[in-house]
Amino acid sequence: MNERPGVEANQLIAVTRFAHDSERRFARILDFYGVLWEYEPVEFALEWGQDGQPMAGFRPDFWLPEPGLFVELTTLNQRLVTKKNGKVRRLAQLYPDVRVTLLYQRDTLALLAKYGLSGEGALQTGIARTA
Repeated sequence: MNERPGVEANQLIAVTRFAHDSERRFARILDFYGVLWEYEPVEFALEWGQDGQPMAGFRPDFWLPEPGLFVELTTLNQRLVTKKNGKVRRLAQLYPDVRVTLLYQRDTLALLAKYGLSGEGALQTGIARTA
């Protein structure tokens, strides 16, 4: 259920400051299918200094509350993919009860193609369902 009264899918995506267009496309896929989502709601500490303060963290791109899953998207840049894979492994070590999946750009594009949603206009329908 959209907890922002009066905000439609396109408006909610428009006001969210995504770091990359792939995140905007993924949000449109989620809206199209009516999947509840939040954008970067939590940062997990991955390293701490001697004073106990977090020095490195990981903020997954999406939280999907109904399946209880974090989703991190990647681009084609291999350096970034390698870095994100390391962060996901570290997160799993430190927070074994947290579920996170890594979607590669090819996975997102395959979803768009599989359901005939490759055009931006095809993803303009649906109801925003962010908390």
